[in-house]
Amino acid sequence: MNLGLPTTGPTRGMVRARGDLFELRHEPEDPSLSNADLAPTRIAQRTWDTYHFASLWVGLSVCIPTYMLAAGLVGGGMSWGQALFTILLGNVIVCIPMTLIAHPGTRFGIPFPVLARASFGIYGSNVPAILRALVACGWFGIQTWIGGQAIYTMLKVAIPEYEPPFAKALGFLVFWAANMYVVVRGSEMIRKLEAYAAPFLIVSGLALLAWAGSRAGGFGSMLSQPSRFQTTAEFLAFFVPSLTAMVGFWATLALNIPDLSRYAKDQRAQVRGQFLGLPTTMTLFSFIGIAVTSASVVIFGEAIWDPVALLSRIESPLLILIALFALLIATLTTNVAANVVAPANGFANLWPAKIDFARGGLITGVIGIAIMPWKLLESADTYIGFLIAYSGLLGPVAGIFVADYWIVRRRNLALADLYAKQGLYGRWNPKALFALAAGVGVALVGRFVPALAFLYAYAWFVGFAVAFALYAVLMRGTPVVDLDPVPVVEEAP
Repeated sequence: MNLGLPTTGPTRGMVRARGDLFELRHEPEDPSLSNADLAPTRIAQRTWDTYHFASLWVGLSVCIPTYMLAAGLVGGGMSWGQALFTILLGNVIVCIPMTLIAHPGTRFGIPFPVLARASFGIYGSNVPAILRALVACGWFGIQTWIGGQAIYTMLKVAIPEYEPPFAKALGFLVFWAANMYVVVRGSEMIRKLEAYAAPFLIVSGLALLAWAGSRAGGFGSMLSQPSRFQTTAEFLAFFVPSLTAMVGFWATLALNIPDLSRYAKDQRAQVRGQFLGLPTTMTLFSFIGIAVTSASVVIFGEAIWDPVALLSRIESPLLILIALFALLIATLTTNVAANVVAPANGFANLWPAKIDFARGGLITGVIGIAIMPWKLLESADTYIGFLIAYSGLLGPVAGIFVADYWIVRRRNLALADLYAKQGLYGRWNPKALFALAAGVGVALVGRFVPALAFLYAYAWFVGFAVAFALYAVLMRGTPVVDLDPVPVVEEAP
């Protein structure tokens, strides 16, 4: 059927379908800039509904770092209510740029590295892609180490009289291999894993809460412990950097959310699913962490924040195995979707002809081991400091993405030119690189200049605002692509 597709100009090969979604009907013009994993999704491939996105966030949020997230806040002097409010507010805030950046993924079917081409240029897109990838490799290592520890504990419970040589390393490598298996199977396997695991993870978390409350006859003194801050100024001095850390917790996925939103059936699905799934699950599971840890003081005589260590103290081997299996599933669902998809696509963007999604995922796995993640888990201060530091790197990238798509381009992109070296977007955009450098510089300067420490406390917000404003000013006058000539189709093959 001849749809009268434009054959020249920015809209060449594009069609528009239900929900104002766009598709590229021909293969990308330059094969060196695309492969099966970077090409735009067909509209028929965009099948994820609200449940899939909500369950995605359940699978992502129910993990050991979330369980332990409130530890640093309560340990720093907050009451449990203040800690939960900080976590809830941080996740509501991060949902805003996340849904804004998800929009072009859904509308045009493009992954994160390809969206970056619109603002940074075809080759310049590798800068934010690799920034994001390296951070994700660190997170991948952290989650894989945690999962490996759970496997090690399961082995000790199942075979208490035997411990093979290098048992902890063996658990780490077994869990690493499980992650790589899911990655090699592709995005459909990830969708099924998240959808099926979500109900199981919620039930498991509530079961842990019920067990702790029953054993302790309540949830102990931690829930009645007041804030240790005497004045509002004291509270704010701790609250602000903590809120930045909470935003930074998912600042990574706020950038590469198009890698997942490109499969959404419409904008409503991705917006509703994310607002329903992210703030609620993060807050609920953090509360479970606080309540169970408080109960552990009554049950075991000490506060045990690490759930693997806590579960190993349960007297029933069968219950230990079931609970640790739930933790393994929780860690796997988080690791694959949050920490492998983005770097896999980012590395593929470096050399699309040779690196596909699976190979990019394997590269991620190797780097995640080399980073030595156990160093980041030595203390709560190190962990939260890591969150603040990398939020200062990624906030400016998010600011540039939002400014480019919503202000400069007015939500209109030329799909064919995102895969062409000589297209509208050029090879490099120095203005984007300058805005990125300025945003990172202002956000992190307080780390080294004590008089400007307040900037570092707000690292993500400061970096986002500086890069957003500077990029929007520098890109004034950029022509907007007219999508009106794109033909409308009822259904796309």
